[in-house]
Amino acid sequence: MSALAAPDPAVRTAAAERLAGLATPAGALGRLGELGVWLAATQGAVPPPLLDNVRLVIFAGDHGVAQHGVSAYPPAITPAMVRTFVMGKAGVSALAAAHGVQVRVLDIGVDDDLEGVPAHVQAHKVRRGSGAIHVEDALSADEAARAFEAGRAVAREEIAAGAQLLLSGDMGIGNTTPAAAMVAAALGLPAVEVTGRGTGVDDAALTHKQVVVQQALDRAGDRVEDPLDALAALSSADLVATVGYLVQAAESGVPVLLDGLMSVACALYAERIAPGAAAWFAAGHRSTEPAQALALEKLGLEPVLDLGLRLGEGSGAVAAVPVLRSAVALLRDVALLADLMPPE
Repeated sequence: MSALAAPDPAVRTAAAERLAGLATPAGALGRLGELGVWLAATQGAVPPPLLDNVRLVIFAGDHGVAQHGVSAYPPAITPAMVRTFVMGKAGVSALAAAHGVQVRVLDIGVDDDLEGVPAHVQAHKVRRGSGAIHVEDALSADEAARAFEAGRAVAREEIAAGAQLLLSGDMGIGNTTPAAAMVAAALGLPAVEVTGRGTGVDDAALTHKQVVVQQALDRAGDRVEDPLDALAALSSADLVATVGYLVQAAESGVPVLLDGLMSVACALYAERIAPGAAAWFAAGHRSTEPAQALALEKLGLEPVLDLGLRLGEGSGAVAAVPVLRSAVALLRDVALLADLMPPE
């Protein structure tokens, strides 16, 4: 795929000039000023419009590796949480309600029939669960292609509904293991440098998890050089769908506020597949997972928040939305110094 166009450079310049002209001391707005300039460029307007239509998609899926001692929680939690999202009672549901963010959950690869859940939740389902990556591929090439296209289709649907800013969220017990493998493969690092505690495993389980991630990397071998092959070997249906979602958003010129490890790992692959995509991404928060910090550094992104969060679900991104709205408000509503101090 050819390199993507960056957010409008002329608008960025105009937004930076407006920021410099505000009735505030030079540099006093810090990151808020930088975010306001970025948002203006992505929205194509100075000052940027109010962020009235912010939309989160949670991609849910199970991971075969979760049956192999890498998580503190059983895989049965995944379908239970999908039902909780549908009811609007999850952690991210509370944050989204507080901050005016619309939430959509999709079963891309949950290992459950989810009987009674609305049909639209499963409209893009690829398969039940994904392979245990230390002993087998997560997906066939065909399944990976279908998951990627599902993510792209979902992004198009959200953009057609008027999304000004998209957020990506995740749900799937064991998902920090494939995400760590994805980051390790993309950055050429060993498992021990990228693998974290995920849901809070103890020291023995962490050591085991590192071994599992390294086994997955060794099994994939040279296939990691191709991003799509690496995804089929090491990720999962829900994570591949997230990559497609991010690629489509960047192609469409719609910015994305990333969440934690899974979201940022997928952003690494979106950038590999569609160079230039990262210019359309901002990092909502810094998670406690080492792989996320490494991936953020590679992408050149500085998190908006650092609250020690490791909930997932898109919660860190949703929590950061008010900060982005603050950045917009400052660029829109603060007086220009030139208007207050007319020339003599």
